[in-house]
Amino acid sequence: MGDVLAGFHAVWEFDTDSVLIRFERGIRKPKLFQALGERRIPYEALSSVEVARGRRGTVVLHAVPRPGADPLMEAADGQLKEDSDPYRLVLPAERETLAEYYADELRTVLGPDAKEPADRHLVAAPEPPLHFKAYDGKASFDGRSVAFRWFWTGASSAKWKCGDQSFTVGELAGVEWRSPEILNGYLRLLERGAHEPGTGEPDQDPAAVVFGLGYGLVHESLPFAAAVLQAVRAAEPEGDTPEGEPRRRTGDARRDPADIADRIRHLGELHGAGLLTDDEFSTKKAELLAEL
Repeated sequence: MGDVLAGFHAVWEFDTDSVLIRFERGIRKPKLFQALGERRIPYEALSSVEVARGRRGTVVLHAVPRPGADPLMEAADGQLKEDSDPYRLVLPAERETLAEYYADELRTVLGPDAKEPADRHLVAAPEPPLHFKAYDGKASFDGRSVAFRWFWTGASSAKWKCGDQSFTVGELAGVEWRSPEILNGYLRLLERGAHEPGTGEPDQDPAAVVFGLGYGLVHESLPFAAAVLQAVRAAEPEGDTPEGEPRRRTGDARRDPADIADRIRHLGELHGAGLLTDDEFSTKKAELLAEL
């Protein structure tokens, strides 16, 4: 098409095979849009295009992605608020005719499989490295593995007993994201070959980080989840894991001595409170000292 259509929060640049969505930056712009920056959406990734009346004298051009085509929307699983949907272009009401024109143009270039779920991701997720702070730990993803490093002020004793966690992409089967804007938000990694993955309380699951007020914000945690999900989908399985034996590794090779001291001190508090047995305390302390 070669045209440009500017809305309140984004600009859509139409090409022969895709639309480039450039999100505007600003104090009143949705933070998720600012985090995304821009996204190229192939027309084959779209299922349909709609035009509807918006709020306060606006009209909305809405491109609907095919299920499975966009890792961001797959991870969001319908939990995004309407104003944070990156496929909605909000325009002044007087531009409704123009919005209808572009909707018709987009409908003519939809792929032959528009009504079918996509068999692969067609839209790129945000690129790693990515990281964010959850309530009970820091999550990081370098493109090859996901690491959870627990905060002694927020992590449960169950997570402390397991220690910091590291999961390679090949060990994962998927990602489960629950928005921090709803009760009990969290990000959970679903391990390949694990017995009943994704069950149990997230605050007790070493494969999950939990959100809280000011922790795991949508614009930080959702792009993270999308990037991990895309990497998982693209990775070839590394072989089956025996049922009931989740593939999990603990920690990094080296740690800051001050950090180790803080963790041992916290273990001592858990031990003193009766949450760790003598053997559990001794074993975990030895593991931490070995990381020095």
